Amino acid sequence: MKKKPTDNFSKFAPRKSNAAIKEQFKQEKRKFKKEREEYFDKKKAEERSQRPGARSKVPGTTTPPPIQIVHNRPVSDGQMPLNKFIAHSGVAARREAAEFVKKGLVKVNGSIITEPGHKVSIKDDIRVNGKKVFLAKNLVYILLNKPKDYITTTDDPQGRKTVLDIIGKATTERVYPVGRLDRNTSGVLLFTNDGELAQKLTHPSNQIKKVYHVTLNKPLEKIDFDRILKGIVLEDGLANVDVLAYADMKDKTQIGVEIHSGRNRIVRRIFEALGYDVRGLDRVIFAGLTKKNIERGKFRFLSEKEVRDLKHFGKGK
Repeated sequence: MKKKPTDNFSKFAPRKSNAAIKEQFKQEKRKFKKEREEYFDKKKAEERSQRPGARSKVPGTTTPPPIQIVHNRPVSDGQMPLNKFIAHSGVAARREAAEFVKKGLVKVNGSIITEPGHKVSIKDDIRVNGKKVFLAKNLVYILLNKPKDYITTTDDPQGRKTVLDIIGKATTERVYPVGRLDRNTSGVLLFTNDGELAQKLTHPSNQIKKVYHVTLNKPLEKIDFDRILKGIVLEDGLANVDVLAYADMKDKTQIGVEIHSGRNRIVRRIFEALGYDVRGLDRVIFAGLTKKNIERGKFRFLSEKEVRDLKHFGKGK
């Protein structure tokens, strides 16, 4: 009799039954399809009504089915903060965009603007480091299972391998990583040109959960296990974890850690503060996304359902 395999990280991401998952997916799919059709029908009706000599719809005629446009953002000519515009153009996340503005790297209609909240619209000529930027119309979401020895940046002056070397040909849109994984950390890494979503997933107030599989150089002692749960004081303040567990009770060098802090190298520093050497660090869950069915060094695009779920993620969900 075969032994049923166990999921060492099931405590971090409780499962639903297959029947429940299928039924939920069907309901969401039907709901989304109906909303999409209503949206495009309304848009077409508005366009017809605005055409010169437009006539009312003849009773009994049918409207052609709408063309599906995946992850399409309607472009508005309304005003928005400058850093938000830059983020939506796919140049950087919103907080990074604000830093660009404060450093005087952004010009609006030929003038340097240093206030991130300065109002702009698509009619303005906006340049970052001399390059004109435009609102990204087609939103892209890519999930990478990052391998070690790749740095999380869009460009490296030292010529080292970057994560964009892996996903660079996946899209013609300019995407950037949401958050960072250091060079020796592997696992789930999200890319997008959706600045609003990137801002949400990286802002501390939303408490986005991450789960890591840690491999130590020696078994984690019970006394240190308890100390980590109580909180470890590091050079930049107290570090707390949400959940701590042995990933394998027969091998106590294998640890599962759930945390929502986005501080630099926080997981490594927690264990190093207690005299442990982190031999391996792999992020297995980020904002509900897992690396399931993605081989190391490979990537895939998110489904529409996953994108909708991300937009409602946060506050410890």
